[in-house]
Amino acid sequence: MEKDLKKKKLKVPHTYVILFAMIIVVALLTYVIPAGQYQKMQLPSGRTVVDPDSFAYVDTNPAKLFDVLKAFPKGLGAAQGIVFFIFIVGGSFNVITQTGAIEAGIGKIALGLRGKEILLIPIFVAVFSVGGVTIGMAEEAIVFVPIGIALARALGYDAIVGMAMVSLGAAAGFTSAAMNPFTVGVAQTIAEIPMFSGIWLRLIIWACTFVLVTWYIFRYANKVKKDINRSIVYDLEQEEKGKAIDLNNLKQMTTRHILVLLIFAAGMGLLIFGVFKFGWYITEIAALFLAMGIVAGIAGGFSLDDIAKHFILGAKDMATGALVVGLARGILVIMEGSLIIDTVVHGLAGVITFLPRTISAVGMLLVQTFINFFIPSGSGQAATTMPIMAPLSDLIGLSRQTAVLAFQFGDGISNSIIPTSGVLLANLSVAKIKYEQWVKFVWPLMVLWTLMAAVFMVIAVLVNYV
Repeated sequence: MEKDLKKKKLKVPHTYVILFAMIIVVALLTYVIPAGQYQKMQLPSGRTVVDPDSFAYVDTNPAKLFDVLKAFPKGLGAAQGIVFFIFIVGGSFNVITQTGAIEAGIGKIALGLRGKEILLIPIFVAVFSVGGVTIGMAEEAIVFVPIGIALARALGYDAIVGMAMVSLGAAAGFTSAAMNPFTVGVAQTIAEIPMFSGIWLRLIIWACTFVLVTWYIFRYANKVKKDINRSIVYDLEQEEKGKAIDLNNLKQMTTRHILVLLIFAAGMGLLIFGVFKFGWYITEIAALFLAMGIVAGIAGGFSLDDIAKHFILGAKDMATGALVVGLARGILVIMEGSLIIDTVVHGLAGVITFLPRTISAVGMLLVQTFINFFIPSGSGQAATTMPIMAPLSDLIGLSRQTAVLAFQFGDGISNSIIPTSGVLLANLSVAKIKYEQWVKFVWPLMVLWTLMAAVFMVIAVLVNYV
């Protein structure tokens, strides 16, 4: 009885409760933080950024009770792209899964890795980190999470290992962003330094991050493999136990399975080509997955009615996670409506000017990390903060390259834990992992990762990184 009471006391609130509480807190802060705005200006490249010298306080517009209630539906509207992306990918992937082809294919791969499980994690992290370091792979990695989880479970791990291999692998590359045109490319352009300059240090950061992330995932995976009771998502693993691939009793791979896998592989190839060649984003990827689901369903022997039913069931499973994205976006909706985002950015930037150079560099990293909670878009954060941070770095004696480094760390690392990251919430939705469970797993890594970033910020100052 005492133990049961203790468990109730220690119970973490539901993700929806946590996020709605954050909306209320931010709404209350709008009565304390004065409203302010930067004017926007257009660069010769056509990109719109803030004018760093234009900040001015404006009439306050604190959030009312009805604004708090409207934050959820407005957040869903603002994040509609990723919300519907989750529904479409979830539904389409369920159609493909129900053909049995994914299970048969993963079973074959898992058999090949039997006894060599140690290779699975570094291979996955390496592959997705390449995507992160080049094209800034983030949303594009969501579709691979179910495959990572199925393969991880087949080899005796859990859903967290499967998701971490994909999402943290992509994040490892995204954080260094050595050749990512959407984050570092944009930030360097705004800071008026050559695009992709300073790549030598970013490649070293990528290597260090790859080692850190791989070690961290493997450390947890090893515990789970030895004793599944130590899994953070033990309850989920028990629920999904009947769906896990049994390597001792694999279904025979049929011609239909092979055909579906070929369609899936062709779709993945087209996805990569579209992203690189035409700059495809979530709308195009969702459309591609819808087509893959229909064609794969027909190839798998389903009628059109069967495809529709499996699609609806798959989308239904994504509802909790998809709605979370809209609720999280509600935090930003309140801040935008009350005009306090620019005030926060202006205030934080001002604090840095009074610190010694090395501490200022680390301060820049912490400021960018904090701002990332409210502006999780990489290019959006670059457009908001770099016009301020670049000239600020000149004033305090830091290179502009160091300011860009602070931006990329602040923008990249915390995306794997902040509840306002639509990509993280989409990954958790697909994986069926609760946000609080993921935080329990990932927070020590976030601390280590941030400390490593702080060390690199100091190095950047000492070598006058340009």
